[in-house]
Amino acid sequence: MNKRIGWYPRVRVQGDGGGVVSQAGGVLLVEAARKAGLDTAISAALTPWRKPRAVHDPGKVLLDLALAVALGGDCLSDVAMLRAEPQVFGPVASGPTVSRLVDTLAAAGPRALTAIRRARAEVRERVWKLAGADAPDAGGQVVVDIDGVLVLAHSDKQDAAATWKRTFGHHPLVAFVDHGAAGSGEPVAGLLRPGNAGSNTAADHITTTRMALAQLPKKYRRGRRTLIRTDSAGGTHDFLNWLTARGRWLSYSVGMTITEVVHHAVLRIPASAWTPAVEPDGQVRDGAWVAELAGDVLKGWPAGMRLIVRKERLHPGAQLRFTDADGMRLTCFATNTADTAVARLELRHRQRARAEDRIRAARDTGLRNLPLHDAAQNQIWLEIVQIALDLLAWMPMLALTGTARRWEPKRLRLRLFSAAARLVTTGRRRILRLARHWPWTELITTALTRLQALPNPD
Repeated sequence: MNKRIGWYPRVRVQGDGGGVVSQAGGVLLVEAARKAGLDTAISAALTPWRKPRAVHDPGKVLLDLALAVALGGDCLSDVAMLRAEPQVFGPVASGPTVSRLVDTLAAAGPRALTAIRRARAEVRERVWKLAGADAPDAGGQVVVDIDGVLVLAHSDKQDAAATWKRTFGHHPLVAFVDHGAAGSGEPVAGLLRPGNAGSNTAADHITTTRMALAQLPKKYRRGRRTLIRTDSAGGTHDFLNWLTARGRWLSYSVGMTITEVVHHAVLRIPASAWTPAVEPDGQVRDGAWVAELAGDVLKGWPAGMRLIVRKERLHPGAQLRFTDADGMRLTCFATNTADTAVARLELRHRQRARAEDRIRAARDTGLRNLPLHDAAQNQIWLEIVQIALDLLAWMPMLALTGTARRWEPKRLRLRLFSAAARLVTTGRRRILRLARHWPWTELITTALTRLQALPNPD
């Protein structure tokens, strides 16, 4: 009988190694921040909160927090994993210093938030120029998706309340710029709200849209080149009137509630008026049709609005609702895009589902919980999360190609950021030697080469 040795090799573990760097792949994020000019922009923005004899720059502290969150941290103390690698991440502030900065910025309120957001907007415009054909506005239009997300709380934090899903926590509204099928998306707004905040509160949607537009290059802050997409929570008179107000003239694709009037209008649509829905490759979508409604259902809504309805066979396990008809699931949305076939408009609106992917990535990047007690502190945390998500979107856009550009944070961490390396000092140069056998070493080194080839910020 052979002696069993187990499935895994037995190794001895000693704690006396030297010259080894963990999370070495994090240099991709560091280099992306440097080439984007995020480090200098955040530092300049937070200059009013730097004390005369302070050792640590507030901008560096805030960026370190964002890097820690991007690498998988979910609280302030997780910045310790950067502090353990000063050869890669530089000097990192202590836990008390980090906490004091967050408290200081929270006490400053809108002034600090405005400074951080202006810095992010400035950097975003530069990054899009660097990205060229890979930028989200390369096609001449920017798509902004707005959606709500429930963040659970397990203690009595400020503004935590019962949610519509019978949970307890907060209900922020977030907005993301869609990078299309070839990329991911980047956050442009995060409005912290109590858990009992309404899903279809027009004032909150307007505030979130204002914040999102302020993050875009100036030429996209008004006009039809910017498309605002929401689910039916955005389908209110006040919100659509605001989007289409004189001088704003934004494009929109907004989900609408199937009212009794709409339901009766759908039942009167002749069979010949239904058009097969399409897939992104142009093929017919099996079991789905679209049609445009007109007449009385448009009364009271903004001029130029088109109301489009889709009927689709139920997916396995789904149940019919009162608003469905003839065994078909009915959904409806409104848009002001003219001269485009209804099937193409329905496909464009259906692609709003990518916002759910962005929300899932945000949950994996510091938004699974709000770690602080006061609402003002957690709003600062929400800004930190957005900076982390910015880096996780900008680095692939600038440095990765192919399917790697679509990798979500979890995969980026497991394959790229978690790579270990040996730090070698030769002369005045420091070199990180990644393991030759690591399957994604070449991907990391190629991405770094691309980043380093980009021009430095002015």
